[in-house]
Amino acid sequence: MAEEKPKILVVDDEPQITRVLKTTLSAQGYAIRIASDGLEAVGAMEGWSPNLLLTDLKMPRMDGVELTRRVRAKSAVPIIILSVRGDEQSKVAALDAGADDYITKPFAVNELLARVRAALRRGVPTTDSAASTIEVGDFRVDTESHSVQVKGREVKLTPKEFDLLVYLAQRPGKVITHRALLANVWGENSTESSEYLHVFVGHLRKKLQPDDNSPRYVTTEPWVGYRFNPSGEQLT
Repeated sequence: MAEEKPKILVVDDEPQITRVLKTTLSAQGYAIRIASDGLEAVGAMEGWSPNLLLTDLKMPRMDGVELTRRVRAKSAVPIIILSVRGDEQSKVAALDAGADDYITKPFAVNELLARVRAALRRGVPTTDSAASTIEVGDFRVDTESHSVQVKGREVKLTPKEFDLLVYLAQRPGKVITHRALLANVWGENSTESSEYLHVFVGHLRKKLQPDDNSPRYVTTEPWVGYRFNPSGEQLT
């Protein structure tokens, strides 16, 4: 039996964008369906379960943020946001609602395809997030003994640095907003205290990469948050 093609639902109200995306992605062997807004996408997903959702933010009837909320209430399907430059507020809102990644328009085809491949293969970490050991990329994190190894090298972290690393390691490759990190590591009352995050990310980077001034494992997504790259490879 032939292997089933990965299915991608493209949601955008601009016909020229959907034509380009359908042509580009179909040529790579993906099965594509198109929806013109969030409401249409919700209906399409009732009878067709995509492996990836690629959605615009600004659309009539139901925008990308609300679509992300609706989908996340029922499904863990990867979601990539298509955003225009400067629309940081909506992009962050979509990521906080559960989107996995974003691409800024206009985008290069190679970047689009790289992010699609990454989202499709990412799934979950190599071990269940509830298990005591997370092994992903260069990292081995034991949540019971609070021990961390990077390429076999033992790394000593403070309790809060460890909590921050665990949250990131359970979500490799995903863009995590400042607000999400603060809420989940420091608590809901700390979501506006971004100075905590900047300091601790800086400390964590120095310990994970003591001899490298260029962050590879925890990279910054400008104005948005951070991305954990467990193999030290930056996605472009």
